[in-house]
Amino acid sequence: MNTPQFIEGKSYTDERGTLRFMNELDLSKVKRFYTIQHHNTDVVRAWQGHKIESKWFYVTKGRFRLGIVPIKDWEHPGHETTPQFYELNEHDHQLLYVPKGYANGFQALEPDSILMVFSDHTLDECKDDNIRIDLHTWTF
Repeated sequence: MNTPQFIEGKSYTDERGTLRFMNELDLSKVKRFYTIQHHNTDVVRAWQGHKIESKWFYVTKGRFRLGIVPIKDWEHPGHETTPQFYELNEHDHQLLYVPKGYANGFQALEPDSILMVFSDHTLDECKDDNIRIDLHTWTF
């Protein structure tokens, strides 16, 4: 998969509670995951790019605005491309796959929102693959 794509999940509710699932998600390439909790909606985490690492983003609580942009020139990333923005929330049961070659950023749209991020590389494998791009390169 060389392009971003959504993977749709579903949910089932009965008297015992709610089960959320993504049976179409293949986790065989995932090597680690982490969660990020934003306590307020003022914080923007942007832009972080990856030449070799792909990621999957899933909201477990609240709502996030997620921006992604393909990077054509890693030495001088800039205004030649325009970010795509998506809103992810806990009720839509969607996961966004972002392949290598993209920068991403995100902002919580509700206090205490939680974003779960899966990666296809270990920290050791991608220690030199964390390219920080100035927040003001693209408007969030």
